[in-house]
Amino acid sequence: MAEEQSINFRDPKYYLNRELSWLQFERRCLSEARNKEVPLLERFKFLSITASNLDEFFMVRVASLKDMVDENYKKTDIAGMTAQEQLKAVIKDTHSFVQQQYYTLNRQLVPLLVEEGVVITHDMESLTKSQKIFLEEYFRTEVFPVLTPMAVDSSRPFPLIRNRSLNIGALLTRKETSTPGILGPAKKSKKGGKQNKEKYEFATVQVPSVLSRVIQIPTKEGEKKLLILLEDVIEYYLPTLFVNYEIKCSCAYRIMRNADLSIAENEAEDLLKEIQKQLKKRQRGQAIRLEVKKDIDDRLLKFLMDELELDEEMVYMIDGAIDLTFLNKAYDIEGFDHLREHMYAPPQQNPRLPAGCDIFEEIRKGDIFMHHPYQTFDPVVNFVLQAAQDPDVLAIKQTLYRVSGNSPIIAALALAAENGKQVTVLVELKARFDEENNIVWAKKLEQAGCHVLYGLANLKTHSKITLVVRREEDRIRRYVHLGTGNYNDSTAKVYTDIGLMTCSDPIGEDATAVFNMLSGYSEPRFWNRLSVAPLWLKKDFLHLILREAAHAQNGEAAHIIAKMNSLCDPDIIEALYKASQAGVKIDLIVRGICCLKVGIKGVSENISVRSIVGNFLEHSRIYYFENGGSSEIYAASADWMPRNLDRRVEIMFPLEDPAIRQKALHILEVELEDTVKAHILRPDGTYDRVDRRGKEYINSQLIFCEEAVREANAVKPGQDNRLFVPATPVT
Repeated sequence: MAEEQSINFRDPKYYLNRELSWLQFERRCLSEARNKEVPLLERFKFLSITASNLDEFFMVRVASLKDMVDENYKKTDIAGMTAQEQLKAVIKDTHSFVQQQYYTLNRQLVPLLVEEGVVITHDMESLTKSQKIFLEEYFRTEVFPVLTPMAVDSSRPFPLIRNRSLNIGALLTRKETSTPGILGPAKKSKKGGKQNKEKYEFATVQVPSVLSRVIQIPTKEGEKKLLILLEDVIEYYLPTLFVNYEIKCSCAYRIMRNADLSIAENEAEDLLKEIQKQLKKRQRGQAIRLEVKKDIDDRLLKFLMDELELDEEMVYMIDGAIDLTFLNKAYDIEGFDHLREHMYAPPQQNPRLPAGCDIFEEIRKGDIFMHHPYQTFDPVVNFVLQAAQDPDVLAIKQTLYRVSGNSPIIAALALAAENGKQVTVLVELKARFDEENNIVWAKKLEQAGCHVLYGLANLKTHSKITLVVRREEDRIRRYVHLGTGNYNDSTAKVYTDIGLMTCSDPIGEDATAVFNMLSGYSEPRFWNRLSVAPLWLKKDFLHLILREAAHAQNGEAAHIIAKMNSLCDPDIIEALYKASQAGVKIDLIVRGICCLKVGIKGVSENISVRSIVGNFLEHSRIYYFENGGSSEIYAASADWMPRNLDRRVEIMFPLEDPAIRQKALHILEVELEDTVKAHILRPDGTYDRVDRRGKEYINSQLIFCEEAVREANAVKPGQDNRLFVPATPVT
């Protein structure tokens, strides 16, 4: 213990910066776009995902750093970096990352797409006469009526450019007069040339998001498919929007704004109205990033930078199409099914929950474990739907954080209320970027007669729990669903999560206590099985970790396996360091942010960290503790982050059925053996793919798909559906 006391576990040298760690995750996603083993259209999809992720990173994390710098905030993060140092490092890293994105697109993916018979052109002049006629007609009939050109002069100020919208800016001169414009004489271009004495006016037009950004141009039979982007067509026909002007230069551009809502919840009389008011400000937030084509005219660039009040470091010169999220559209190209992923089986029937079964009867037979998306999410939807239609069901209570656009769960809850059930739904209005969607659902549920809670002041309710109260012959029984993922039937097809259905009395009592706490400040004197944040979940995690350290010091079996999305809570990391120092073997499976450092002599030599980035988004949270030979395993809605443990309502639940415990442990063990989609954290904070030399090809996600198929096929009609099919061992 003397050695432990001599170490300051809060020394910044023992921690990685959160933002730079997240950018490492972005690089792992980008590595899938560059991976030759991944089908081509899937690689385009991964590149699109990196673009979408980077947008959100700027709108929230970079915006927050910039706010701190502007406010002269001096406090350092756990890695010892000030906000200014973090912002500088992040901007440098993101510029490098964007270059890698476009190198991947231009040098790797686009040439491969051409080989497969698809050409994306940006040059209208390269088209044939008939193709130009087609696009001219398309522009005249479909595009032109939607466009709204906006000029800027003394009577018309610079317009509000919407967050993330794609636009085309132009400098113009009048054809019939040399009336001075707003910009004055043009300055000498960086590329040289004589100084231009002409006066210019600025105009802009938004590329309409209601139209498809990818246009397929007719080609002759046997020729390659030809695609062009909407902004290229609009820019070509820009003169038709400004008939009395000559267009001197034009360029597509896009801005990113601060989209992090600032809500004074304690002062808000009506949280729903306050959030609606703040959402309107999101489109007018401070500009924090400007994307322009790399060949933009210097004068046009300077005008945009001046109007948006942006420094040069916040300008990103793009070598290709701006906003790569359009690449998702390439995935839908007809006739190229062979370029999509076909190895992974679709979601399978859960052997415990066959189609058409009485879900309540099946739950009474014993706890039911679900592994999504390998097993279908339908039973979760049917759980709520059957409850809505069952005359013996008295009440349904549920928390909703993110749901799909056309949610069957929302419809089932509304039906339940219309059928006279007591329906209580907590809709988290503060779920970032789902606020508007959740406001719509909250109002719909209220109209149907549900009792809707809007969350708690200063806390986000991130837990995933459903409680059904049912009158049965012998007594009132409570049925509970607990999960690690959202009640979103769409994302459940691509996010890996686990869920538990149970009618355990202790968990039922705890579930009732959770909803009483959420709706009426009522907290029970004790809890049976569930651990709830921000009450004591963090305390429980720290206890479980340090208990392993005590076992190791006593020469008993000690091992921690923890799977989560992110790890950056300093108290948790310190406890892990102490456990490692005590001799506990710690295997962490962390998809995204990880602020813990591995390989520090005397501190983290017993800790390994791996991240799995594959066909599905790893989202489940599973925590295993060896506990001296009496192992315990838990699932939770929470990551090991301060926001989850201190500022959110989260739930951790134990997996107690022996077969279910084995299944959950099997998930962890297979992911620890993954040699295909796993990346290993190195001491310098970077990640490398697993060195597969001499190792077996193990793709954990593919294995889980194959196991789900075998389990679904193992149960025949008439058989006992409680059959648990042992998974094939991985060697």
